Amino acid sequence: MQTIKLNNGIEMPILGFGVFQVSPDECERCVLDAISVGYRLIDTAQAYYNEEGVGNAIAKCGVPRNELFLTTKVWITNAGEEKATASIDESLRKLRTDYIDLLLIHQPFSDYTGTWRAMEKTVREGKVRAIGLSNFYPDRFVDMAEYAEIKPAVNQLKTNVFSQQWDAGAEMKPYGTHIMAWGPLAQGDPDLQTNPILNDLAEKYGKTTQQIALRYLLDRDIIAIPKSTHIDRMKQNLDVFDFTLTQAEMESICPLDKPADFRWSHRNPELVKYLWNYDKQFNPNNKVSNRL
Repeated sequence: MQTIKLNNGIEMPILGFGVFQVSPDECERCVLDAISVGYRLIDTAQAYYNEEGVGNAIAKCGVPRNELFLTTKVWITNAGEEKATASIDESLRKLRTDYIDLLLIHQPFSDYTGTWRAMEKTVREGKVRAIGLSNFYPDRFVDMAEYAEIKPAVNQLKTNVFSQQWDAGAEMKPYGTHIMAWGPLAQGDPDLQTNPILNDLAEKYGKTTQQIALRYLLDRDIIAIPKSTHIDRMKQNLDVFDFTLTQAEMESICPLDKPADFRWSHRNPELVKYLWNYDKQFNPNNKVSNRL
């Protein structure tokens, strides 16, 4: 597996397996399948409600813990130094591990500076190896990066051939922060299958358009975490290391970037309200939990 070096010197797999919207019942099986076909980076979050499934798979997979790279995220309702500290310990318990490889602030809301202080403390205590952000747009990212004693190792953003994050990447570069792509396969956008540029490249390399889309990110040194519940698709998403795109081919994909949809912008007040009430809608126990 190809790796990328974070700004604290830690090597991280550049391609991993994400478990967003994988049900708690399915998660253990999916993660076991992903590890069995070669994934070593597993990305979860407190708000996915499936950390225990990930932990069970880690305990059963037979791969040494030091060969796996685990990412999880602190949710909004756990923001602040005290709550974040408690929630991180709970994540460690659910993941059945003594340490988390990469810990992120999931959303740029609530007391995220307090959360960051808690996360820096976990690094000093050896509970966490690297820390970073998720969904922090350039303005919030710079504010956080300037505040932080430990600079963010990654910023996880919606990044794919239709959402290329060039401005965000430019702001992150001075801090040595890498983009980590969620939604790397454009969340089922039908244009991914039908776009003629992607189809021509897929035909040339004997790959799918999804594999071309992933290779585009990897060739930009962007960490990607595609998700699938089907083992054949997991294998397909991993089969992208036997080719690279030329500079001209990379440039041909650049114009596919689309304007952001404000409905899903973190600057949209309605989305902020939606995220604040996410627990009430998606907690399997149908109640707000301050310790996910």
